[in-house]
Amino acid sequence: MTERVDVAVVGAGQAGLATSFHLTQAGVDHVVLEAGRVAETWRSRRWDSFCLVTPNWSVRLPGAPYAGAEPDGFMHRDELVDHFQRWADAFKPPVKEGCTVTSLDQNGEGFMLRTDTGEISARSVVVATGVYQRAHQPRGAGDVPPGVTQLLAEEYRNPSELPEGAVLIVGSGQTGCQLAEELHEDGRKVILACGRAPWAPRRFGGQDLVWWTIETGFWNRTLKDLPSPAARLISNPLATGHGGGHDMHLRTLHAAGIELVGRFTGVSDGTAHFDPDLSALVDAGDGMAAVFKQWVDALCTKRGLDIPWELPPPLRIEPRTEVDLAREGVSTVIWTTGYRPDYGWVHLPVFDEMGFPVQTDGRSAVDGLYFIGVHFQRKAQSVVLYGVGEDAEIVAQHIVDKRK
Repeated sequence: MTERVDVAVVGAGQAGLATSFHLTQAGVDHVVLEAGRVAETWRSRRWDSFCLVTPNWSVRLPGAPYAGAEPDGFMHRDELVDHFQRWADAFKPPVKEGCTVTSLDQNGEGFMLRTDTGEISARSVVVATGVYQRAHQPRGAGDVPPGVTQLLAEEYRNPSELPEGAVLIVGSGQTGCQLAEELHEDGRKVILACGRAPWAPRRFGGQDLVWWTIETGFWNRTLKDLPSPAARLISNPLATGHGGGHDMHLRTLHAAGIELVGRFTGVSDGTAHFDPDLSALVDAGDGMAAVFKQWVDALCTKRGLDIPWELPPPLRIEPRTEVDLAREGVSTVIWTTGYRPDYGWVHLPVFDEMGFPVQTDGRSAVDGLYFIGVHFQRKAQSVVLYGVGEDAEIVAQHIVDKRK
């Protein structure tokens, strides 16, 4: 039997639940289809010590703003999952857990979703499967010797689960740097293969980094403000919420004793190879930090504030370009090289050459098909816990208006 609903929302993370919240408020018949449990990505694809990089006060989900005792703290993974669960328990979204959507096709004036539990016919569909979909691995990853343990970032849990020995981390975005710091503090030898990533101090001018991001309007940037569509794949600014929040970037990791090398280029005969120009990667990160600083400086000028942050001099390191994995005792390689869109189950021509959905305010070119929680869906804040609710309200309102 085919189940029929007015609206099907695919995914019960922050984007799907935020959409369901507004549809519920409007009295719209809908179902939320979730392959795992509510907030499954936060539950199962984050390491044991994971905590938010954004402060608790910036968690502003519709109907569930943070109201705890530590607004300037950074919620641990389990605290965040509890926050999601309490939110869901409060407004009771119609979530079907353990229901994996395997395909989405047009069906007359509506859509047909095939799941592992049956078929669902819907007039409208909201795809809310999040930004962490398909882990990206660079060319050459398959040449790592078979005796070396390889993990994707989402598979890492804690240092004790890794075999003894040194760890090579490939990718220096927020996740790679946080794992490098954790493993180094555990006493491991860590080699970090770097990429380009922006950074900023955790606190400056008496305020948290995220306060400046909001007040300057930096999170209001749109896709048109980026230097290219590929810039959507650049890491968020390097920082951490661990230990109450502190600076974390290539300079701090280098000062702590973590070995930095250039971009990973491959493996041959058990030797990992890296681009020699680490300085160019550091300078690229500094350049992106300088762009953000321009926004900070403009706000300070407008409000008559002192400039609270000055960029440091260039970091210059002569890195190794080759690492014999066996000789260095490298027992584990962790790939933290980002994620790519994965909408292969959506059988509709609504994606660009990079695989991102082409949409305006969440609406695709196919009438009745919406996307939510996409990188730069409307603004830079579209995928964070501070801003996803705004986009969800717009999508839900369009569905309501269309019904009228």
